[in-house]
Amino acid sequence: MPHSQTSAPRDSLAGVRLARGASPWLLPTVATAALSLARARRSGVAKAVAVPATALAAGMLWFFRDPEREIAQGRVISPADGVVQSIMPWKDGRTRVAIFMSPLNVHVNRAPLSGEVTSVEHIPGGFVPAFNKESENNERVVWHFDTELGDIEMIQIAGAVARRIVPYIPQGTKVEQGDRIGLIRFGSRVDIYLPEGVEVAVEVGQKTVAGVTRIDRD
Repeated sequence: MPHSQTSAPRDSLAGVRLARGASPWLLPTVATAALSLARARRSGVAKAVAVPATALAAGMLWFFRDPEREIAQGRVISPADGVVQSIMPWKDGRTRVAIFMSPLNVHVNRAPLSGEVTSVEHIPGGFVPAFNKESENNERVVWHFDTELGDIEMIQIAGAVARRIVPYIPQGTKVEQGDRIGLIRFGSRVDIYLPEGVEVAVEVGQKTVAGVTRIDRD
């Protein structure tokens, strides 16, 4: 049966569920908007600042949202909200499914399977757009999970705007399928490598929902 994801510690603002790690971006933006709105009647400068500051704060709240999900059934579920950018057979027999995340998507990533995190490796790199072929050399965090299907590799890739990937859990952590494991700020990409013999259930251009969309086929 699908199960509800237990909430990880997270930031919150006015009752809105926000991604853990959002405060450094949100608090200054919301504070600026609130201050400019409060002074708008008495100051022309504050009035001019209020509109874009409020719009930016609203955009930030939307970007850092972290809704609860009913976790779907299936051996492998999507780790990210977004669109399937490519499906590529790998030389070692695995299949890479790349999911592009636009700034409009939820950017909290989830564990594709239950298992143990055996490795979390940060690799420095560039920041070209995540839909660009050169994004293969971007800043990234490489995850490995020990699961019932064996080793599963997942890679969080920063984009042109995303300058920080925030892992939520360390190596050695046991996770349930659909658990929140990290955040990529702004547009980015997540790759997952399916083991040899596992058939892909999604197709290029298909929208995915983290914790909900099944990636593999029986």
